Order: sequence, then C-alpha cells, then structure tokens
Amino acid sequence: MKISEYAVKNYQFTLIMFLMAAAVGITTLLTMPRGEDPETEAPQFSVVVVYPGTSPKDMEELVVDPMEERIHELDDIKKIKTTIKDGLAVVNVLYKYETDPDDKYQEMVREIGSLRQELPRDIYSIDIMKFQPSDVNVLQVALVSDNASRSRLKEYAENLQDELERLSPLKNVEIHGLPEQIVRVDLRLEKIAQMHIPLEAITGSLQSEMANIPGGSVVAGSKSLNIKTSGNYTSLEEIKNTIVYTANGHNILLRDVADAYLTFEESNHTTRLNGHRSVFVVAAQKAGFNISSTKEIYTPVLEEFAKTLPGNIAMVKNFDQADNVNKRLSGLGMDFLIAILLVSITLLPLGWRAAIVVMISIPLSLAIGLVMLNLFGISLNQLSIVGLVVALGLLVDDSIVVVENIERWMREGHSRLEATIKGTSQIGLAVMGCTATLIIAFLPLVFLPEASGDFIRGLPLAVIFGVFASMIVSLTVIPFLSSRLLKNHSGENIFLKVLQRLISGSYARLLDKALKHPIATLIIAGVIFFGSLQLFPVIGFSIFPSSEKPQFLINTITPLQTSLEQTDSVASYVEATLDTIPEVKYFATNVGRGNPRVYYNVIQENERTDFSQTFVQLDEHASVDTKMAIINSLREKFKDYPGAKIEVKNFEQGPPVLAPVEVRLFGDNLDTLRALAGRVEAMLKQTSGTIYVNNPVSNLMSNIRVDINQEKSRMAGINTVDIDRTVRLAVAGLNLGNFSDSDGEDYDIVVTTPKQERATLASLDNLFVNNRNGAAIPLAQIAELKLETSPISIDHYDKIRMVAVSSFVEKGYLNDRVITEVVDKMNHMNLPAGYSYRMGGDVEASQESFGGLGTIIIVTVFLFVAVLLLMFKTFKSLLIVLSVIPLGIVGAVIGLLVTGNTLSFVAIIGLIALAGVEVKNSILLVDFTNQLRQQGKSVDDAIREAGEVRFLPIVLTSLTAIGGLMPIALSVNPLISPLAVVLIGGLISSTLLSRIVTPVVYKLIPPRI
Repeated sequence: MKISEYAVKNYQFTLIMFLMAAAVGITTLLTMPRGEDPETEAPQFSVVVVYPGTSPKDMEELVVDPMEERIHELDDIKKIKTTIKDGLAVVNVLYKYETDPDDKYQEMVREIGSLRQELPRDIYSIDIMKFQPSDVNVLQVALVSDNASRSRLKEYAENLQDELERLSPLKNVEIHGLPEQIVRVDLRLEKIAQMHIPLEAITGSLQSEMANIPGGSVVAGSKSLNIKTSGNYTSLEEIKNTIVYTANGHNILLRDVADAYLTFEESNHTTRLNGHRSVFVVAAQKAGFNISSTKEIYTPVLEEFAKTLPGNIAMVKNFDQADNVNKRLSGLGMDFLIAILLVSITLLPLGWRAAIVVMISIPLSLAIGLVMLNLFGISLNQLSIVGLVVALGLLVDDSIVVVENIERWMREGHSRLEATIKGTSQIGLAVMGCTATLIIAFLPLVFLPEASGDFIRGLPLAVIFGVFASMIVSLTVIPFLSSRLLKNHSGENIFLKVLQRLISGSYARLLDKALKHPIATLIIAGVIFFGSLQLFPVIGFSIFPSSEKPQFLINTITPLQTSLEQTDSVASYVEATLDTIPEVKYFATNVGRGNPRVYYNVIQENERTDFSQTFVQLDEHASVDTKMAIINSLREKFKDYPGAKIEVKNFEQGPPVLAPVEVRLFGDNLDTLRALAGRVEAMLKQTSGTIYVNNPVSNLMSNIRVDINQEKSRMAGINTVDIDRTVRLAVAGLNLGNFSDSDGEDYDIVVTTPKQERATLASLDNLFVNNRNGAAIPLAQIAELKLETSPISIDHYDKIRMVAVSSFVEKGYLNDRVITEVVDKMNHMNLPAGYSYRMGGDVEASQESFGGLGTIIIVTVFLFVAVLLLMFKTFKSLLIVLSVIPLGIVGAVIGLLVTGNTLSFVAIIGLIALAGVEVKNSILLVDFTNQLRQQGKSVDDAIREAGEVRFLPIVLTSLTAIGGLMPIALSVNPLISPLAVVLIGGLISSTLLSRIVTPVVYKLIPPRI
C-alpha cells in the first residue's frame, strides 16, 4: 500500500508524528477528567408544590390536574409521574432523552410561571428541581459527639461547611442531622385572653419590626448620601422588648405575654455514626473535575480542621468516593498491566524482535485513542477504561498480522525492505476491512438509546478509537519498524516450531477429514449451535447486575405514622446487630430520612417519621461473596422482626428502578384500585422468589380534623382562616420571618405555644381564637376534634390514577423467571372494566434500554454486509465470512453458564461485539484463499494452504485478545466481567470450530474469482 511505502521511505516524518501522538496521549492521560462512573444528564425535572392543609383529593383537583394538563401539551414529553400527599404534590416530568436538559428546564420554568396565576393563591411554594449526575455526594464527614451541645456541634459543622465551600471543585456542601436554630416565642394564651390582646396584634407587631425599608438618598452639597433606617432586629433582647399592644396608656411588651428564647426547631432527622450521635457534612463535586485531584485539595483542609476540634468532638470521614474511584481505577490499571503481560507472552512465537515491534503498537494506539476520547468529551471512568482494556486485546491484531506476513516474506528469501513493502501491501486491504467490520460491530453500542446507552457509550468508543488507531499504526509505524528491526531467521524459535507442528499435525489432518465430509461437518456444527441456543433459558435474562462495592443499605419501615422515637428504637436494634459483624467498618444511621445521596441512582428519601435508613460500609478488602453472605444473613435475621419491616438492599447498577418486579394498576376509583392492589400484593407474596413486597395503599392514614361549627363561628364573629391560623400556631408554630444578630447569624422567629419539642394533643387544649372585636373565644366552643381516614397518597402516571405494587427478587432466583410468572398470573387476573395493568421495573428498563436498538442493528447489518461485499465482490464470500458468527455464540453461552452470569445488558453488548471480532479472523482466511486461487491454485489446495498459513496469525490474535480480556473476566465487577466472559468464550469456540467450518463452507460454495 502506498501509505505504508511512504511511511517506510520517509521514516523521519513517521517517527516525529507518532512521537508527537505519544506525547499528546500522555498529557491527555494526566489531565483528562476522571470519575467512578460516566456522567449522564437526563432531561428530568420535579415540580414540588407545597399547599399546607390540603387533602390529597383536593390537591389533585385544584393543583395537579391543571398542572399535568399544561405540561402534557408540551413537545417531547415522555412521561409524567405524580405523587400527591397531604399538602404536598411532586410532579416528575421526563422529556425524551435526546432533548437538551437546559432548554427544557427553561421551558418548564416558563410554563409553570404562566400557570401560577390559575392556581390557588394561597399555595405556599412551587419549586422546580433539576436532577444532575454531579449532585451525588463525593464526601460524607461525620462530627461525632455523645455529649457536646447542639449549639457546639452546629458551630463546628458550619465552620467545616464554610471551609469546604471555599474549595472551587466542590458544591452543595450541606449539613444533615442538625435542626435549624430559631428564636421561639411561646405565647401565654390565657394571660393574652385575660388582657384581651388580639393574636394579630402580637404577630403584626413582630412582623412590622422585622421590616427593613430603605430610606432612599439625599443630596448634600456635591455628594449623594444614602439614608439608613433602623432596620431589623439585631438581638434577642430587642425581640423581647417589642411593644405588642397598648392598653389604658400602658405599653405591653412581648416579654409580658410570652417567653422568647433561642432553641432548635423540631428535629425530623436524627443521625448517628456507628451508634454514636453525630452530624453529617456532605459535599458534591462540580462537573468536569478530576476526583483524584479534588481529593488532594480537600484532604489537607480536613486534616487542618480536625486539629481545631475540642476533645469531645471527633471528625470521621466515613465516605470518600475518591477512595473508591482510585481503588477501582488502580485495579483496572493493574488489570491493564496484567493484560499487557499476557499479550506479550502470546507474541513469543513471533520472536523477540517481532514481539517488540508489535508491543510498540500498544502505547501508540492507546495514546491516539485517549486523545480521541477526550475530544469527544468522554472522561476516564470504569467503562472507558474497560473499553481500552478490551481494545488492548484487539489492537495488536493488525500489527500481528502485518508483522507475521512480513516475516513470512523474509523467510521466503526477500530483503527486509522488499518484504516489508510487499508483505504490507498484500495484507493491507484485509487489515482495513477487518478494522472496518470491527468498528461497525461496535457502532450499535455507540448509538444505544436513553440513559443506558449514554451510560455505556464510553466503552464502545474506547474500543473503536483504539482499533482505528491500531490500523493507522499497523500500516505506518509497524512497517517502518519492521524494515529496521526485523532480521532474516537462520532458524525459527521454539515457540513457533511447536505451533507449526500442531498446525501441520492435528489441524491439517482434521481439516482434510472435514473437507472430505463437508455435509456431515456442517450438520455437526449446526447441532452444536442449536444445542447451545437451548441454554439461553437456563442462564436467564437480566438488565443490570448488582454493585460489587462493599456497601449496602438497610431500610427500616415501621407501621404507618409511627412516631420518630419508636422508629429510632428499631433503628437502634439494627445498629446493635451491625456492631457484632467484624467486617462492618461504618454504619451511618438516618432516622426520619434517607442517607444523603452517595450513589448515582439512589435518591435520598424524604422526611417521614416511620422510616429509617442505615448506610453500611464494609472493610475495603471485603469480597463480593463476603458482602452477599452478610446481606443474606441479615435478611434472615431481620425477616421476622415484630412491628417493623427491615429491608437489606444491595446497590444496583444501571438506571434507577423502584424494584425489579413492579405491577402498575390503572383506573379511576381509589377504593377499587386499593382492592386490586391488595389482590396483587397477595399474589406477589405467593410467588416463589419474591421478597420485600410493597403495597403503598395497604393502609389508610389517620388524621385529626378540626371540625368547625360554621353556625357558631359566624355567631361569634370568627373567620375560618383565623381558626386555622390559631391551630397552626399551637401545633407547628407560625414563622413570622428572620433576623440577623451582630455576628451575622440568621434566625427564624417562630411564634407558638408552650410545649415540648413535639406537639401533642395537649397542645390543642385551652386555645383561644380572637373574633372581630378582639375578644378571645375558646376553640372548644366553636370546633371539635374528630378522627378520620384518608389515602396516604394518590399517584398518577401520564394523568391517570395509578398504584404500583412491587417486590424484590430473592437470592437464587432469576429476575426474568419471577417476572414471567407474575405476568402470567396478572394475565389470568380478572380486572374490572376500565382498569388495566402494566409492568414496570426491569420490564420497563429493558424496553427503554433496548428500545430503538432494532433500527440501529438493521443499519449496522447492512453496513457490515456492504463492507464485506466491497472487499470480496460476491455474496458467496459474504456467506462464508458470516458463517463464523453462530459458532462464537456457542462459546459465549457456555461461558455465561459456567461463570454463573445471566444474559445481561452488558453480555448482549458482548455478543454484538463478538460478531465483529469473529468476522475479522474469517476475513483474513477468505481473503488469502482468494489470493491463492488467483495465483492459479485449485480450490482444495488454496483452502488447505490458506488454513495452515493463516492459522498462526489467527491463533495469535485470538490468544492476545483472550489474554487482554482475562483480567476483566476474573474481576469482581459484575458490570463488566460478563462482557469479557462472552468475548473469551466466543473467541475460543469460533477459533476452534470456524477454522474447520469456514473452509468447509468455502468448498461447498466457492466464490467466483
């Protein structure tokens, strides 16, 4: 080829260009962003509406229905999921994945803003939240103390927060587990009633004193001066001395009718680390930063801060994502070095000079591949590194083929330069065709739709760029180096002799027999192939595997509306159990809320008194088997705990799903939906393999309604809103505003009645409501308290009422088999007219992950065929080359079965890629057979000679690919190991079987030359 000849004859230019590529590659490696997982950003938003005192049904009618109607009219809407609770509605809006998140966020803000005037005016707030992958916390630090005061913990937590906020790579530095400090004003209601002071007078006086009205500016001579007014409060004493009323010429101060003091608001989130009282400080990393570099920035800050802590407060860094990333990347780096070593061993039959020439192609190809990855915005993460390791086993293929062919020409007596030019020219077109087919095989993975495709994209791009770079290197640098380093062999090395003896011995004899009985050979191959297809149901199907990280979650769910204190007691039992397990390093307990977000597809649970979550981290050296043994042991121990449901859950890979098994019921009537959900719940519990069955509408919520006697309240001259405000003042308190003290600390001023931290029924005793004349009327005279039930929540899916009943799958059962059984039972369940069901969970995830893949595969297949036809010009040659694909599936399926892996999303990716790898070897064989026939040899002679001559480079390329993939196959990461298992199994079976089958097919349908 001319490019090879040019590279050899102008070696100085070739050398400089590739030294430049190597230098740029090293620089890119050191500077490109790196993280644990790829960053994916879906156009997904949550509209959160807070409307206190509104029942779910009223919220649905007044707020949710008009909001969903408006949102549904927008372009590119994929789905709308809504959860409605007392006083709260969360509308989750998901656009089509290919749309721009920033543009759609602006659109959502505009639409909700224009709708605001049509909604009830007394809605407290409407917020639009945007989900970003960089919102996952990379750092969680606990300030631990069993005896430090809340104020002391708050002081040091805020100091640490300030220190971390100054670091440019960090964002969203937050404090968890510490309620806000407030100024609480406890009104003495009986005294206020005796003095006939209206409550509005007290609250109005406090609010007016907090008003900060600018005075404007005045001109004094040649200058303009701003006028400063008195402004807001600056101290607690000023608040106490506020004049709240004037009677009989006397000013009544707040201190005369109320007690004002600094305290903390009601605690709804209790946090502990390893059972000890603590406060969590968390931080996320901004997009585009290198987490290893970020760690180098915040580590000295944490070390210096720890020195400032008093003796009774300890700082513990219980979660640091940088440690996980560095460990994983270093592990992959070690896999990379092992792969290089294994590849180098497989090159020994070429001789040490040829092996060196081939090995030089590795760093050059990877350097060019890294530069191209960086140009396409791909970071260095676990998937892109795996792609590079996969490419490692493939990128030496081109160089092996070229070097082996050059050496063969030299053994035939040609000079180094002549052998280099002729050998490269002979094999060059086949190398380009092989690379093209391999790239086309990985193309479907680049264009996989939705978040799954975006998540995995770095892997196929790394392979494609690496293989493309290797083709350039093999046709330029390798010929140049071969013309300088290779020598004529006086005698072949021992490794080559052994391989050639095997080829001429066993392979040649076996090929002869197969060529004599071609039909029988194809029948045997067909039986093997169809037999392997029967193994697919045995290995089962899944989407994404569980995480291999030594961490998991324990969710504690107590009966509906259980108090925080009772939930805390169950959480303490979980802590005591974990404390007895030696492998457990940290367990962070969060009572009343979920743990801060530390995993990309797990969102923090909102505040609820009947929920607790414990984030468990094992010793970093704990194996996956050890973790699973601990999880199963805990599940067994917790399954019969009385009065609570304790769920032990592993982290899962892939897009977030509620649970693997999810049945969604659709209909209009809430009571009918609740009855159907009960039937589905019972069915799931009776299905083998299900665990943690969840029915969100199994219970109704109990509430206390203040039943106002409208006739009495009108006669007393009292408005309903005055009653509601008084009840809120007694129970939750009225937030009148905030002020800053002299130190710059902000405090909310909350007016309420004397009580403990949490309100009880006693808080509603002796309440007085002022009428229009200011007279205090006892609440008991105009209203009574009644118990009533209401739905916990109402869910919508695309504007239709929906209930989702879900379950997880027990160890030892395959997800798809459990789901198949559930679908079969649901199909036989008689649903009333107007009611239907749809599967969510893994079923929906697989539809989204593989949706649109059919079109991409069709295009890829036609491109595949087009390239092969362009090379061989005949359909017969095409069929001969493609005949190898079924033979690779045999080894892939057996590999999955032996290693215990299912046919997962990643395994399917491996099968698609395997086709390109197999075809690459067949192209070499068929191309050389055609060349020999063009030289005048018969079909049988050409087949035999091509089989023996090309067997060596094919075996070597297969061995190098297997050697490069072996460390990944043996790794504990279940996300990537199935990919390597499929490729290795497929390569072994296709290398062994196709070297017989391909020549036989060639003999049966020899193409026209």
